[in-house]
Amino acid sequence: MPDTGDARIKLNLEGNLAIITIARPEKLNALDYDMVQALERAAHMVDAMEAIRCCIITGEGEKSFCAGGDIEAWSKWSPENFGLAWIRHGHRAFDALARLRVPLIAALNGHTLGGGLELAATADFRVAEPQVNFGLPETGLGIIPGWSGTQRAVRRFGSQTVRRMALLGEIFWADEALRLGIVDSVAAKGEGLAAAKLMAAKLAIRGPLATAVTKMLINAAEGEDVERALETLGGLAVADGHELKTGVAAFREKRKPDFR
Repeated sequence: MPDTGDARIKLNLEGNLAIITIARPEKLNALDYDMVQALERAAHMVDAMEAIRCCIITGEGEKSFCAGGDIEAWSKWSPENFGLAWIRHGHRAFDALARLRVPLIAALNGHTLGGGLELAATADFRVAEPQVNFGLPETGLGIIPGWSGTQRAVRRFGSQTVRRMALLGEIFWADEALRLGIVDSVAAKGEGLAAAKLMAAKLAIRGPLATAVTKMLINAAEGEDVERALETLGGLAVADGHELKTGVAAFREKRKPDFR
């Protein structure tokens, strides 16, 4: 099992599938600062594994996928560190997951609240079990949804749905979440991970480069990482062409290239 640097963020490999598991069930899989950093490391590790075709993120236990940020962890931070470290590094970790080269599936097995819903929003697909509830309760604590709950979540779920959760404090259960488009499917209780693996198997047989580029283009259409998408596509367009081969050959032979 690859080491993420924190035993509470597990990364397991099953053939061409990577599974990230948040393993802090005694705290409803709430995230502290070290776990956030480990999530970012896990994302970069998955991205570097060429054999991986799909990734699943889930939570350990039966009660919670992720209950968001650990209040005991973030409430002790100074305002400066809260903004410049807690919020900033949370965005780095979640951006790394949302921008994975391979499709990401969230297998939701329990509470998906606050930062947990923002984490689920990084996935391309979300599979929920019937007992899962969704919400953004932060304003009830006097804070804002700070890990893209007002940005990526709006792009993925729609502004009015996010208003109902973030401003009114509404909580949605799995069936309602399916109707609203927060999740893509609802599996039987205890079968969420198995359903996610079936979806991953369907994704794994599709063209890996075509899948990666298509995911990147969809993300760009949502305003996610547009600059990298443009430059990646531009790089792909020229990397296999005559000009690059001519230029590299000239560099190695210490002469001027003759582009034709």
